[in-house]
Amino acid sequence: RAIGSQWRNQTLITEFILLGFSNLLRLQGMLFCMVLFMYMVTVMGNTLIIFVVTVDPALHSPMYFFLENLAFIEICFTLDTVPKMLVNLLEKEKSISFAACAVQMYFFFFFGCAECFLLAAMAYDRCVAICYPLHYNTLMNQPVCRKIVGGVWVIGVPVSLLQAVWIFNLPFCGSNQVNHFFCDAPAVLKLVCTDTYHYEMQAIGSTLLFLMFPFVLILVSYVRILTTILRMPSAEGRRKAFSTCSSHLIVVTLFYGSGSLVYLRPKSSYSPDVKKLLSLFYTVLTPMLNPIIYSLRNNEVKGALKRVIWRKLSLQN
Repeated sequence: RAIGSQWRNQTLITEFILLGFSNLLRLQGMLFCMVLFMYMVTVMGNTLIIFVVTVDPALHSPMYFFLENLAFIEICFTLDTVPKMLVNLLEKEKSISFAACAVQMYFFFFFGCAECFLLAAMAYDRCVAICYPLHYNTLMNQPVCRKIVGGVWVIGVPVSLLQAVWIFNLPFCGSNQVNHFFCDAPAVLKLVCTDTYHYEMQAIGSTLLFLMFPFVLILVSYVRILTTILRMPSAEGRRKAFSTCSSHLIVVTLFYGSGSLVYLRPKSSYSPDVKKLLSLFYTVLTPMLNPIIYSLRNNEVKGALKRVIWRKLSLQN
């Protein structure tokens, strides 16, 4: 409905329509089954990681403390977007309230930012372990790790709140159809009927600070790690040192690779449908692959899983 003479051409929007994959009607059933399967694997796999790290004393170390927090972030990250997408793939009515859209965007920013900084913390942990092994217990003791994780959880609050509150205080007019399967900022911003230059400049600044800054820290850590590994005289020592950070390196590549394809490309590079398919990588596929990568490529995690299963079977017998 109209809301005053000065806003004559604007409409008070109380809900949005998430178009999602509505133009791919024949594929929606297959997409639903695929996304549901990946979501179940994500929740079960990351929950298993949290459980094993918690109950097995051999995994009570900084590396697995960070991994436990990463698993929890992945569960929350998918919980923010995937259930609503699954519902929309089945229902004709694909609406989401104005407030729910704002909350979804806030938590998407929050958990994405937390994951970036946690991946940087994990890279720093590996850097200290490989480059300064004699000082590892001092530099990465329990109080320090808790402060790092506390900072990871807190640092995303202001930028996420700023992004969500700012964009949802802009005037919306005309269509309320969001051409995405969740309330992503670029898709929602297209419905704003005022100049968004200042918001876009702030968004670019936030992206550089809260996404690229952790990436630079990761890059610096791995340059230091690589330099140290190449100086090791033993080939076996080099192999063991690299194996301790290979899983993390794969996860970083998947997360930043898929995200950069969507957010760091020119606006005209991909069609909206291609962007939505690419978004499935970092919202669904990457969170599912993380526990698989860490469990299959990590002998300590595999050993802990075997011990947990053995104890369970022993108790039953």
